[in-house]
Amino acid sequence: MGVELNGIAHIQLTVNDPSCIPFWEKLCHFLAMRTLIKSDEIVYCIGSRTGVLVRADPEARSRGRFDQQRAGLHHFCFRARQREDVDAIHRFVADELGAKVVHPPEDAPHFAPGYYSVLFEDPNGIRVEVNHVPGKGHLGAEGRLGPGGEGPADQYGEGGLTGGRPRRG
Repeated sequence: MGVELNGIAHIQLTVNDPSCIPFWEKLCHFLAMRTLIKSDEIVYCIGSRTGVLVRADPEARSRGRFDQQRAGLHHFCFRARQREDVDAIHRFVADELGAKVVHPPEDAPHFAPGYYSVLFEDPNGIRVEVNHVPGKGHLGAEGRLGPGGEGPADQYGEGGLTGGRPRRG
């Protein structure tokens, strides 16, 4: 018997430039989080069911910008409550924060039924995605793991989830 999680409690990121701290605090405030800890080198914001802690490490400056292809974090994704939230976040990060937008809001049903997301980078190059997936996603009626679904995929990439056994039913 396993344990069902209740989400991710917090994420802690290390950036190589303290100028990233205001970016993250503004983003977190837009995401209805409140600042719990703040200094020149750290910000920790909490809200709803998660928290984001960002710590500047000047020693990391010598390692350069974040590289998602190195071992460790590739990106992380916040789940929005509704599709319109993804659009609002896109406008905020592009217009107010001046973030590099990797892709604007787009439908990507090859990842999950109804998948809609935006992907952007913080000033250090850390990639952040915000998505909306209606209902239960892959666990719902139209999902790979739902009744009559294809089951687990055996491939993942730009084309989404592929492979696995043929769809039942």
